[in-house]
Amino acid sequence: RNRSQPSSFTSSSATDLFRSASSKGSSSSKGMDRIDHLFNHYANRSSSQIIDPEGIEELCSNLEVPHTDVRILMLAWKMKAEKQGYFTLEEWRRALKAMRADTISKLKKALPELEKEVRRPSNFADFYVYAFRYCLTEEKQKSIDIETICQLLDIVLGSTFRAQVDYFVDYLKIQNDYKVINMDQWLGFYRFCNEISFPDMSNYNPELAWPLILDNFFEWMREKQA
Repeated sequence: RNRSQPSSFTSSSATDLFRSASSKGSSSSKGMDRIDHLFNHYANRSSSQIIDPEGIEELCSNLEVPHTDVRILMLAWKMKAEKQGYFTLEEWRRALKAMRADTISKLKKALPELEKEVRRPSNFADFYVYAFRYCLTEEKQKSIDIETICQLLDIVLGSTFRAQVDYFVDYLKIQNDYKVINMDQWLGFYRFCNEISFPDMSNYNPELAWPLILDNFFEWMREKQA
């Protein structure tokens, strides 16, 4: 009698496993249906395969988050959204499935966790590059105007490097040498924030390969401090 136990145990556990696997399958497809349903609520009425700026604005209002909030940019990063102000169904599914959010309230609750994920140093460097690329809205565009850069710096780095951002934004607004910023300069400023002690900048060495704009910023800061 005892001998037959293992086989009956195995067959019943196999049945349970199959049941849980199939119910997982159906529950995940139900979850995906809800994710799609949510997408359709915000999607553009005429071209239902995309959420446009108007839809994103409604989404932000339902999440009770301003559309200029860094978490909306983080959501776009999680989606790997390619076009600023637009979310495709594929992008939407990618993020919401990963965040296990198939309702607005779940998405809202998942935002703090998303922010934690993005702020991990390995992810943040990627997010920082993404934020710049996301603002390249024209074909073959390689740089971004100063006004947009100032807003972007505030959104992306403001909470981490407040003083550096404030001074650099002040400098960008008063200088006349640069009308636009490119990726190299954008990345240079992130490196500056991470490596240079501020505001004394005692370890800044202009001989090293910094973008020229940062050498100019360094000089400007020095004059201010003199």
